[in-house]
Amino acid sequence: MLRIAFALAAVAMVATPSMAANRCRDAKGHFIACPKPKPAAGKCRNAKGHFVKCGTPGAKPA
Repeated sequence: MLRIAFALAAVAMVATPSMAANRCRDAKGHFIACPKPKPAAGKCRNAKGHFVKCGTPGAKPA
């Protein structure tokens, strides 16, 4: 049982970095800057950090 646990842990440590690196590559396989997530539609915040209706003066997308 202990051998199986160590084997699964080793596989998890090896597989995780390779899966994370595939997210920010272009079609040719070159590394690119990861695109920033777009804010959810209809959610904006004011200067104090409170949610406000988008379109009000000073509102920024959250």
